[in-house]
Amino acid sequence: MTEGVAPSARVRLHPLAARRDGDEWIVGRVATGDFVALPPVGVRAVEMLRDGLSVAETSARLTAETGEELDTLGFVRDLIGLGFVAEVGGQPVPSPEPPPPTFPRLLPRHVRWTLSPVLPPLLGALVLAAVLVLLRRPGLLPGYRSLLWNPHGSLVLGLGFLAGWLLLLIHECAHLAVARATGVPARIRLGTRLQFLVMQTDISGIELASRRHRMTAYLAGMAVNVAVSATAVLLLARTGAGTTAHRVLAALVLLAVLPLPFQFMVFMRTDVYFVLQDLTGCRDLHGDGRAYARYAARTITRRRPRPADPSLELPARERQAVRIYSAVLVVGTALCLATLATVTVPTDVTMLVRAAARLGPGHPALDRLDAAVVLAVLGGAQLMWLLTWWRGRRRRTPRRLT
Repeated sequence: MTEGVAPSARVRLHPLAARRDGDEWIVGRVATGDFVALPPVGVRAVEMLRDGLSVAETSARLTAETGEELDTLGFVRDLIGLGFVAEVGGQPVPSPEPPPPTFPRLLPRHVRWTLSPVLPPLLGALVLAAVLVLLRRPGLLPGYRSLLWNPHGSLVLGLGFLAGWLLLLIHECAHLAVARATGVPARIRLGTRLQFLVMQTDISGIELASRRHRMTAYLAGMAVNVAVSATAVLLLARTGAGTTAHRVLAALVLLAVLPLPFQFMVFMRTDVYFVLQDLTGCRDLHGDGRAYARYAARTITRRRPRPADPSLELPARERQAVRIYSAVLVVGTALCLATLATVTVPTDVTMLVRAAARLGPGHPALDRLDAAVVLAVLGGAQLMWLLTWWRGRRRRTPRRLT
């Protein structure tokens, strides 16, 4: 189909949305999350094609308007490759169906309130109230021992597992709700980032929303974590010290806060990464950063042939950001993998070996049950990571995963 487009053909485009971004326009299909940056003349060509002009008519009119010969036929072929064209000359253009959204019955009107400008001040008031409580009663501030709220490791791991994944689901649902409010379908699925098993939301298409809405979508998950932690602090002040409810709430405060530093690991395309990418005006900060890191590695090691600097193809405003990010990417990835090898793996292996030893005869039934839970939680988590990583190798990576 891409080679058989006649100059006289008229094309029917899928519904497209556009947003001005500096000297260019972001144009794409919200349903699929596919988008592209086009110059103004490209947007003008899209408008003409959408109005029913043939490829030849569009080319002639663009030449008259710009005074330049433009490859409109090649442009249409590119649009077909992007999946933006539904029909050419009355013939349907085959394209895969958009993946189904998560919670399809959740409509934009149901979650429009998530875009309200009143929400940030309300969150600020909630956090301020929690801070004032901790200033008046500093003894309520949880420490790392609060996570070890019970002498039985199975209960500690069980609460950490259940509360952790529930908080993660709520975190991702916040991303989804804000994206859905802007008209972006959004999909939640499991994924891996280095050694971490994560739940992530594909909000590809949010690029076409306004900056305030984009930032709200990126930061919604972190806002939920902060709100849960602040609420737990306020409830903590209403429970008696030493009670089970008090200990569980103290653990919940930390369980809600501990994921926040992870979001600042921008080398793994976390929530803060997308904020950074948006503020720097980069199209693909991670992809361009990886390309520059490979170029720098070949240059340092003097490998031949010496490649051209890929960052030179970028606009000046992006070039410096990409080069700085590439250093963060390399250092952050190295530190994460070093931590995996020297801390995480030895700790998990030790816990698994100890738990397996307590499964044998001669140990009380409660100890054997405790060991079985430890094995199920730790072993299950590693198995889930492996299966998710394997599936992810064969899946196209969307542009916006938060």
